[in-house]
Amino acid sequence: MALEKDGKRLKMKKGSRMVFLRLYFKRIFWVAVVLAGIAQAPPVAAQDFEFNAAWEQVRQKSHVLKSEQANMDQAAHQQSAARDLYLPQITLSAGYLCLDEDITLGPDALFDSMPAGTQAGSVFYGLLQRYHIPPGQASAGLTSTISERNIGTSSVNLLWPVYTGGRITAAQKIANALVDEAQQQHELKIDGQFETLCQRYFGVVLTGQILAARIEAEESLKLHFEHAGLLVKNGQIAEVERLQAEASHDRARVDRQKTASDLDITQAALTRFLQEETTVRPTTGLFVNPRLPLLETITKKTLTGYAGLAILDAKEKMATGRMKVEEGKYYPEVALVGNYNLYEEKSLAADLMPDWVAGISVSLPLIDRSGRSGKVKAAKSQIAQVAALRRQARQDLVLVVEKTYGRIEQAIAEHGGLASSLQLAEKTVELREKAFAQGLSTSLDVVDARLYVAGVKIQRAHAAYTYVMELAKLLAISGQINEFTQYYQASTLKD
Repeated sequence: MALEKDGKRLKMKKGSRMVFLRLYFKRIFWVAVVLAGIAQAPPVAAQDFEFNAAWEQVRQKSHVLKSEQANMDQAAHQQSAARDLYLPQITLSAGYLCLDEDITLGPDALFDSMPAGTQAGSVFYGLLQRYHIPPGQASAGLTSTISERNIGTSSVNLLWPVYTGGRITAAQKIANALVDEAQQQHELKIDGQFETLCQRYFGVVLTGQILAARIEAEESLKLHFEHAGLLVKNGQIAEVERLQAEASHDRARVDRQKTASDLDITQAALTRFLQEETTVRPTTGLFVNPRLPLLETITKKTLTGYAGLAILDAKEKMATGRMKVEEGKYYPEVALVGNYNLYEEKSLAADLMPDWVAGISVSLPLIDRSGRSGKVKAAKSQIAQVAALRRQARQDLVLVVEKTYGRIEQAIAEHGGLASSLQLAEKTVELREKAFAQGLSTSLDVVDARLYVAGVKIQRAHAAYTYVMELAKLLAISGQINEFTQYYQASTLKD
């Protein structure tokens, strides 16, 4: 009787084990199909985007970069305008004046303007009386119209500064510095857009890998839950073990649903960032390249290639230029001047005036109310401020490079160290399943082993994501974002 019961129990164990194996291989097949679909089959209304293509699209369509390009164009136009300061100013002018009466000159006014006007007038009027000529008639006949009351003129005027105390040269240097600043601001925006793209692009990749691990864990726990149900029916395990398996499967399903929702959100953010109508699906995966240049090399390139330091250099040039402009107000201004009359009304005054005039003018302000002394001191203070900011920025950059470089090394070590942990976790699942089928382990042991596999995969994906993000940051601040693709192509560890 005992032998019969033992034989029946043995047959039940073998039968349940065969059912478990069939379910196991069936689930493995469908998990592989699901994972392959995630990795290869594009979703409905989705388009593939390789990272380089995505970056090229950002550079072409980004409104941020277009705004900075307009800022660069504006600075270039200001630079062109500053070059014209050395050119002469030639003005065409015309005017029309209306006087209250004609300008006339008679004997009375002429004699009155003479030093011996009274004596000369007496002689003149004496002669008139001698020859019996009325004074009024003589005055009318000898009165000239110097200019009529309506006057029309046109002329060409020339003003050509030849020396301004260095103010023109300083203004041109300021304009050149503005161009440099605009260019470096554009480079900073490019670096920022690159880091944002990496964050959103590889964020989708990371979330997709987490979702794949969640799906695999859910399918594995579902298989374990069904196997636990068979073992309960055969009387091999208690009902609490099946409930434990069911609760674990439910939690895995909730985690998978949440991750799927996160994937939709990250894909939507990437799609909007690339300004696409259909969902964007990344095709470039996470990677880890353990080969890094020396820290000293990266630090040196950062201190020479970071756009933020170049912006401070441009601001120092502008402050120096403003100081030169204010100092130039202490020096005289020399200019060539000229005038040529194109048209004037026919009159005695016009006949007396020359058709053209040319010369040189010199002006020197003795008392100036623009506050040139204070402005010179303010410009010097700004130069000192920029110098202090540059020193602080260099110190901060060195610290950022060291921290970023350390995080990259830590991510490389973590990603590599988790490879053995993943192998151990997968082997542990296999052993726990066999022990559970034989009643030598609990459902909780199997659940922990399966969740540990998913946890290791997710942790490894996070390590690769951290590596990519920190690498992008390091390349951005050192001015080497074009080398990002080389790191990916040369990497041997790709997820």
